[in-house]
Amino acid sequence: MITILGPTATGKTSFAVYVAAQLNGEIISADSRQVYQGMDIGTGKDLSEYEYQGRQIPHHLIDIVEAGYEYSVFEFQRDFLKAYEQIEQNGTFPILCGGTGMYIESVLKGYKLINVPENELLREDLELKSDLELEEILENFKALHNTTDVSDRDRLLRAIEIQTYYDENPDLDTSFPEINTIILGLDFDRRVVRSRITDRLEERLKGGMIDEVEDLLAQGVSAEKLKFYGLEYRFVTQYLSDEISYDEMSRRLNTAIHQFAKRQMTWFRRMEKQGFEIHWLNGNLTHEQKMMELMPLLR
Repeated sequence: MITILGPTATGKTSFAVYVAAQLNGEIISADSRQVYQGMDIGTGKDLSEYEYQGRQIPHHLIDIVEAGYEYSVFEFQRDFLKAYEQIEQNGTFPILCGGTGMYIESVLKGYKLINVPENELLREDLELKSDLELEEILENFKALHNTTDVSDRDRLLRAIEIQTYYDENPDLDTSFPEINTIILGLDFDRRVVRSRITDRLEERLKGGMIDEVEDLLAQGVSAEKLKFYGLEYRFVTQYLSDEISYDEMSRRLNTAIHQFAKRQMTWFRRMEKQGFEIHWLNGNLTHEQKMMELMPLLR
C-alpha cells in the first residue's frame, strides 16, 4: 500500500489520484470529516478531483454516514479493512490518503481496535481520583492497547476503561493484517502552506460554504453538533447564529486552520519518532516529478 499524508491544503488528493491512475489503484480516504454526506465544501470534498483524463478513480470511505452521526476511529479501522480487502479482491493497488493522523495510525500500527463498552461502575470509582492518580493507573498497565493525551481527563478516563477491558478479556482477537506500506508526506515551506490555506478558505467562502452550513441546520443538524465537526463548521455556525461577524469569522477561521496545520505536522513528526519512515516530497514538484521519486521505493 502507498500512504499519502500531509497537512491541510498540500494537494494530497490530487497527487493520490495521479498515483492511482498510473498504478491501477483505488483510494481509501483517511479524512475524519469526508465520511459525512452533505458536508462537501467545508471538508474540501471535491469529488471531481477523483477523475483523471476522463476516467473515474475508485475511492472509498467518502459519503458513508449521514451528517449528525459521530463516526469513530474504531469504525474507520473496521471500514478501512473492508475497503482494503475489496481492493485486494479487485486486483488493484490500495492508496491510503488523508490528513487525519489518528485514522492513519490506527491502520499502520497493526492492531485491531475493539469497540469497548462504557463501564459505569469503574467510571464512578475513577471520578473520585485526581488526574495524577489516573495517570499512575494508566502507567501501571503492562501493554497499552490505546494511547491517549493525558492532559485531557475525559480521554484519560476512557483510556483506563479501555485498558481495563483488555485486561479482563485477554482472549480478544486483536489480530490485524500485516500491511506493507510506503509512506509519502507532501511538504511545503510554512509560508507557502499559509498562503494556500488562506486562498483556499477564500474560495470556499465564496463557493457556497455558508449556504452548505445553512442547509445542514435546516435539515435538523444541531448547531452544537456542527461545531463538533471541526473548524469551518464551528466558525460558520457561530456567524450564522449571530455570535460573531463575518469578518471576525473569516479572520478567526483562517488563524485556526493555520494552527490546525501545525498540529497535523506535529502528529506526523511524532509518528516518525515512533519509528514510521515518512518519505517527504517537495510539494512544489509536479505530479510526474513526485512519481519519479516514488517509483524506486516500490521496487
